Amino acid sequence: MRVISGKFKGKLIQFIKSEITRPLKDSVKENIFNILTHSKEINIQIENAEVLDLYSGIGSFGIECLSRRAKKVTFIEKDPSAVKILKENLLDLSVENQALIFNIDTNNIYENLKDSKFNILFFDPPFKNNNFIEVLKNLKKNKNFKQKHIVIIHRERNSLEKYEDCLKLISIKKYSRSKIIFGKFI
Repeated sequence: MRVISGKFKGKLIQFIKSEITRPLKDSVKENIFNILTHSKEINIQIENAEVLDLYSGIGSFGIECLSRRAKKVTFIEKDPSAVKILKENLLDLSVENQALIFNIDTNNIYENLKDSKFNILFFDPPFKNNNFIEVLKNLKKNKNFKQKHIVIIHRERNSLEKYEDCLKLISIKKYSRSKIIFGKFI
């Protein structure tokens, strides 16, 4: 696994093979960042953005944002072994001061994020997890987003969740086994 672009381009990041976490494939990550960078519909600048990386695993999405000069990334991951690797990755790249890590379940984030607002909110829950919809709704209710923001959700290609209650869908892209949903809170 590697950093695709930015100041850490080509740097390898550690990852774990586990049944609990699933790393974001480089090809899918590259497509997400191409859309973020070039889409006129999305219009989000990664540079100086505040990013929320939910279900972050070893942090490949958030690290890619830091490589592209995001201001700060908040990582949420409940698996202690993934958090250990995440911390090592951040330390190896000397960006630990731009990261906030919560080793908690996503259902317990609201007190920690009470006054936080984000430009980019990235959800990468396990494919069998549908509880993330409640997390999504609560982040909307708590207004944990800036006026100019994007919500990105990584799901299995054939997943059938409904987002209309809280998101205005902008784009849905499918890559191999993955589906990437881009939207904004309404």
